[in-house]
Amino acid sequence: MDVTFLGGPRGQRGLGVVAPFDFALDRELWRWVPDDVSLHLTRTPYVPVEVSLDLARRVSEHETLGDAVRTLIAVAPEAVAYACTSGSFVAGIAGERALCEAMTRAGATPAVTTSGALLEALAELGAHRVALVTPYTESVTHALREYLGQAGVTVTGCAFMGLTRHIWKVPYRDVADMARQAVSATAAEVLFISCTNLPTYDVIPQLEAELRIPVISANQVTMWAALRRLGTRAVGPYQALLDEGARNWPPALPEEQQEGWT
Repeated sequence: MDVTFLGGPRGQRGLGVVAPFDFALDRELWRWVPDDVSLHLTRTPYVPVEVSLDLARRVSEHETLGDAVRTLIAVAPEAVAYACTSGSFVAGIAGERALCEAMTRAGATPAVTTSGALLEALAELGAHRVALVTPYTESVTHALREYLGQAGVTVTGCAFMGLTRHIWKVPYRDVADMARQAVSATAAEVLFISCTNLPTYDVIPQLEAELRIPVISANQVTMWAALRRLGTRAVGPYQALLDEGARNWPPALPEEQQEGWT
């Protein structure tokens, strides 16, 4: 059969992603990606340590990250993202910049990390007062607060789950409950939901409609910033970071439309 009329396959642009060994949300990352971009993911080597500051340091060692980046260069991505929040904030602002430099030395140009993307997103939204939701322990959450403080960002409220494993199994209902707790009675300009292993895609527009402030998450900002380096846009209906029109808050959703996620 003559299939020349198909004219394909359609050209694809590549975006490399380095994720920690326990990352379980590949499909969530893909949901933010336009059709003409392909994700090429690789993971850091397994480390027998629970989610902690120690694990954050181990998965972000420059040699480990450089090796991961080099495995991606073979497929010639146009940019590489390090999709790990704690691994990119654990050493502060200087540490995040050093990670990008290590990725660049290994062949990733341009390079972006989740925590660097977070600061870019806050600048995009003009926000300096942030409420936090994290699945982490108190010590890891404190390190995130310190990272934001170094960037001149005030944390107005915070709720954390204290988890050390299986973060990807947290349901949207729990994320929403923590978001309300973090924002309650504060003057937050933005809510940030941390950890690339915490599912957030579907809950973001629902929370924005309820809380009346932009809601951003680790995976969302990572994809948004990385795709900007390709000169393209992330896909996310009714998400304020990705769509300026969504920042004009509509009336709150009726309760019956919120069933199933609250």
